Amino acid sequence: MAYTAIDNPELYMQTVLWTGNDSTSNAITLSGDENMQPDLIWQKQRNKVDNHQIFDSVRGITKRIKSNSTEAETTVDFISSIDSDGFTIGSTDNSINDSSYNYVAWCWKESATAGFDIVSWSGTGSAKTEAHSLSAVPHFMFSKNRADATNWAVYHHKNTAAPETEIMYLNLNSATADDNAFWNDTAPTSSVFSVGTDNGANGSSDAMITYLFSEKQGYSKFGSYTGNNNADGTFVYTGFKPAFVMNKVTNTTDGWMMHDNKRNTYNPLGSHVTADGTGGETDRVSVDFLSNGFKWRVANTDTNNGSYIYMAFAEAPFVNSNGVPCNAR
Repeated sequence: MAYTAIDNPELYMQTVLWTGNDSTSNAITLSGDENMQPDLIWQKQRNKVDNHQIFDSVRGITKRIKSNSTEAETTVDFISSIDSDGFTIGSTDNSINDSSYNYVAWCWKESATAGFDIVSWSGTGSAKTEAHSLSAVPHFMFSKNRADATNWAVYHHKNTAAPETEIMYLNLNSATADDNAFWNDTAPTSSVFSVGTDNGANGSSDAMITYLFSEKQGYSKFGSYTGNNNADGTFVYTGFKPAFVMNKVTNTTDGWMMHDNKRNTYNPLGSHVTADGTGGETDRVSVDFLSNGFKWRVANTDTNNGSYIYMAFAEAPFVNSNGVPCNAR
């Protein structure tokens, strides 16, 4: 059985939904049973075409970048504070707080215990290493040049047999490609990650931001799977009941699919958005979240007809540290 050091994932990752209220003070309280002060807030308008917006406590909560765009960092007044159990919206902008629309945010707390680090650093344009504070090898990283219009650089430790030689882009649906200008063909270690000479990965004199994740048993998983092109789809074992899954096909073009346990509270889950797209939420039969992993229920290229990488976070460990199993949905 899969035991865990994190019995309550809500201390480190939560999804929250809300409807806008057209005010300049809309306190969003996380919906879990535990209080969590987020360090990363990844937000999307659900009803219509609009950008993803990423805020964090390291760059400063007024600094916005977009997962679906090459756009450089901008300053906005959308979030006025990060609170002890959520955040407060300080804007009536329809991308985050219009009473006609619904919203979702995926929130993480920075913690070496939970395997998440945010590193703000300065690029040089020359291959280099940069320190991180995970005290573990990163399994998934995504990085953005804050000053210039560049693609997002993505590293995933299961993306081919030599993932340090590969590049994927969070803002694009393209397949993986060999390119040493991003990770300098060097795998990350428990203390540093390497970057090459590409402006998007290491812009000369540019402010950079990198989000790094390392697997924690029973809480997070950064793996790969092969689809079976069948509605009785591939089962992916994680060792926990998922709260959030993002996956991407690597051998062809299709989007970064995002599912969570709040927009659909029962199986099969259908509501999804793509991290690389601006489109509103789409609903279709897609996936079951199970007590120990997830199982696809559709034969589509974006989920179950190719080679894939994924990132997943737990609602509950399959078996907690006391040996008690979790319930299925």
